[in-house]
Amino acid sequence: MAQYDVVIIGGGPGGYNAAIRAGQLGLKVACVEGRGKLGGTCLNVGCMPSKALLHASEMYELANKDFAKLGIEVTPKLNLTQMMAQKAESVEALTKGIEFLFKKNKADYVKGWGRIAGPGKVAVKAEDGSETILETRHIVIATGSEPTPLNGVEVDQKRIVDSTGALSLPEAPKSLVVIGAGIIGLELGSVWRRLGAEVTVVEYLPRITPGVDEETAKTFQRSLTKQGMTFKLGTKVTAAKAGETEVELTLEPAAGGEAETLKADYVLLAIGRRAYTEGLGLETVGITPDKRGVIETDHFRTSAENVWAVGDVIYGPMLAHKAEEDAVACIELIAGKAGHVDYNLVPGVIYTYPEVAWVGKTEEALKAEGVAYKVGKFPFTANSRAKINHETEGFAKVLADAKTDRILGVHIIGPQAGELIGEYCVAMAFAAASEDVARTCHPHPTRSEAGRQAAMGVEGWTMQA
Repeated sequence: MAQYDVVIIGGGPGGYNAAIRAGQLGLKVACVEGRGKLGGTCLNVGCMPSKALLHASEMYELANKDFAKLGIEVTPKLNLTQMMAQKAESVEALTKGIEFLFKKNKADYVKGWGRIAGPGKVAVKAEDGSETILETRHIVIATGSEPTPLNGVEVDQKRIVDSTGALSLPEAPKSLVVIGAGIIGLELGSVWRRLGAEVTVVEYLPRITPGVDEETAKTFQRSLTKQGMTFKLGTKVTAAKAGETEVELTLEPAAGGEAETLKADYVLLAIGRRAYTEGLGLETVGITPDKRGVIETDHFRTSAENVWAVGDVIYGPMLAHKAEEDAVACIELIAGKAGHVDYNLVPGVIYTYPEVAWVGKTEEALKAEGVAYKVGKFPFTANSRAKINHETEGFAKVLADAKTDRILGVHIIGPQAGELIGEYCVAMAFAAASEDVARTCHPHPTRSEAGRQAAMGVEGWTMQA
């Protein structure tokens, strides 16, 4: 039996970052992963491949619709095989990069499916069926999440797909129905719309992107509608029947009413994700997850001694970068150092066009909490760089405490919003006031000036370009 200081179950962003940090701190560590490749959902069938397709499909649409007005005349031809190949090449390079970091930091990569076999023991089942026991002082659960199923809609990865299947469709569909108007559904729906599909999004709630600032979400929906997406909000899917060449869906109003049918070449089920904790042997150490599979923790400590959990299996946003923060903090606590994550400062990004990014509180949350706040807002139509690049859709919005001016939340919809939000993550981590950003010189002309102008707008001294 191999002896370790830490054994991590799961090799996604939470698991591999935990392993690397443990190695850096001199702990003897092993990371158990059953997929056959490190990186988890994010790297293999999530964040990374979806961004590769989002980028490629955006370039294709730009060439089709926008190059001509820039004086570039081309007639692009879609080569879906090559688009998928470059996606796979990028993913492969990233997984090899993680393996290199394991070797560099003396972290062991153990291939196989891990489960807790009692206090201080992790059983690893290899592909050939053999089982090995790893003994360890600490166990870290980092098994991530999986797509949430929906009654009446059976995913076959042929005509009815989840996010994994939607990354590898064999053809550009003529029609696609997306069930769920969250981040995953809208990103993957955008990919296939750009490549020629008529996309209809069916959402149970009366709005898209629940949890996103409401004004931002409404602007976002208008933009996607203008691009060609159709939305059926306040609607539930009760059944899906897959045939050889199409899927027939049965829909009903969420509030009750007459049913209707909707047909499409493919259906993408994207109603969210759920913690992946089944079959982990949690019962052997007395851990009982909640009905959603989530493990309750206190600073990453579970109810079992020396058993920890990070990432999607614990409470908080199911985001790769949140899992990374959890991982580092957890390992530092195991090593006797200070470790903490402020979940209010975990940003969110939707990588469509326009991008949507946010950090901190929404207006709706501040109103519900009774917090007095001020708003500064600046449109990209008035931003010089956005104007000359013909990318003027959207705005930046800063919410600041009415008394202290401390920044409470920032919401951006527009070009490269995901790149712009990082400035505010840093500012908020240092408890900055909106005036701190407003009085900080930004390069001109850049999109970042929109963020500064929004901060200036909190006190009413925005200067339009």
